[in-house]
Amino acid sequence: MSSSSSKNTERMGSAPVLGLIFKMSLPAMFSMLIQALYNVVDSMFLGAYGGNSDALTAVSLAYPMQLLLVAFAVGTGVGVNSVIARRLGEGRRKDAEYAATHGVLLAVVTWAFFALIGIFFSAPFMKLLNSGSEQIVTYGTEYLTIALVFSLGSFVQVMLEKSIQATGNMLLPMVSHIIGAVTNIVLDWLLIFGVGFFPELGVRGAAVATVAGQWIAMFFLIFVLLKKNTGIKISFKGFKLKMEVIKDIYKVGLSGIVMQAVGSLTVALINIIIKTSGAYGADVSTAAQTVYGVYYKIQSFVFMPVFGLNQGISPIMGYNYGAKIKVRLMKTLKYAVIIAAIIMLCGTIVFHTVPELLLNLFGLEPDYIDIGIVALRRISLCFLPASIGVVFTALFQSVGKGVRSLLMSLLRQVIMILPLAFIFSRIEINLMWFAFPIAEFVALVVAIVFFIELNKKDFSKLGNSEDLSAYK
Repeated sequence: MSSSSSKNTERMGSAPVLGLIFKMSLPAMFSMLIQALYNVVDSMFLGAYGGNSDALTAVSLAYPMQLLLVAFAVGTGVGVNSVIARRLGEGRRKDAEYAATHGVLLAVVTWAFFALIGIFFSAPFMKLLNSGSEQIVTYGTEYLTIALVFSLGSFVQVMLEKSIQATGNMLLPMVSHIIGAVTNIVLDWLLIFGVGFFPELGVRGAAVATVAGQWIAMFFLIFVLLKKNTGIKISFKGFKLKMEVIKDIYKVGLSGIVMQAVGSLTVALINIIIKTSGAYGADVSTAAQTVYGVYYKIQSFVFMPVFGLNQGISPIMGYNYGAKIKVRLMKTLKYAVIIAAIIMLCGTIVFHTVPELLLNLFGLEPDYIDIGIVALRRISLCFLPASIGVVFTALFQSVGKGVRSLLMSLLRQVIMILPLAFIFSRIEINLMWFAFPIAEFVALVVAIVFFIELNKKDFSKLGNSEDLSAYK
């Protein structure tokens, strides 16, 4: 390993904490904003396609399955990231690289599973959630089949990104995101509407653009790993599968998968709750489902920067926990909570002051916008408590305590929100949106309790000096 790569890793235990957070998080935050942008542009194009909201509704209903794919990709990647960062903090570089190689293998295996889902279950899934026309089912099935069958690029790209981030290098993952996002946006316009010599593929064009962006981002990272010294080496030469490495990855990664998979399940079940609310008619149900999907697209501009912040702080936390430097671990947590809260507060203000402006970006009908204004204002009350909860989730995962993150997620997205959404929707459809902030407040209280317990036990065993040389 080069001296520059070594310094890049060791700075996580010695550089000023606030500056280090910005240096490591800003590239990830920017790349996540780019990711959010092309998700929104995707929906804006589809909202304008076909003269009605069927295409937009179809992609909104397909979103839970895409979230499930992301859950497995990112969850496994977080597990690999955590193992690599901790091994680097412990000075076990070879073990860190072996974990990265296992991660790529797991990405390929997981892709094969989702390809089968795409082939056999796309249509049944769309029929389960649809409350509107058959055209919605057709659009959604086309989109999902392509997005899942050709998702190998997504799985491998995420795994390589997380492995590189664990070394403290946040720039290369940011560049890969930008390349993928720009490819997606350009191809969306060309393939959805059939610009120039490109065929008009409609919803299928949106799916092709998505997977094309993922594959190009993957090829970029593969090229970088082959040509540059990134601080981590992935090689299958002499590779032997070790179950203890996989177990270590999934000790954290499984909770991350389940947490995000629960999010996918929740989105699907909320759509089913809306569909079966009954008293409001199919038109209102379809409008509410579309608005819910649009909300998820818009809120990504608020949540994605915080997720990017988490990507930056996770290796810092993991490294300093592995190196047993408590003061830097706590400083990272404190600064991250403040930054996340500021981002979410800004999001709350925007959602409350200009919701109609946000909704008009998607070409929605007036009835849809009326429901959407109420939804955006009420759901966005969850942003501030969520900001702190999301950072605590990163802390628990970074130090190998993924079960706590899992329990928080179950509270937020199953135990609290689903019963409340069901009950409120039967009273009045717009009352249902209050289930989101209530669930986040409860999860935040639990996160604080978990942190206090962890601070008294595990963190009390760490050293209090901020000087890295004290631990050598």
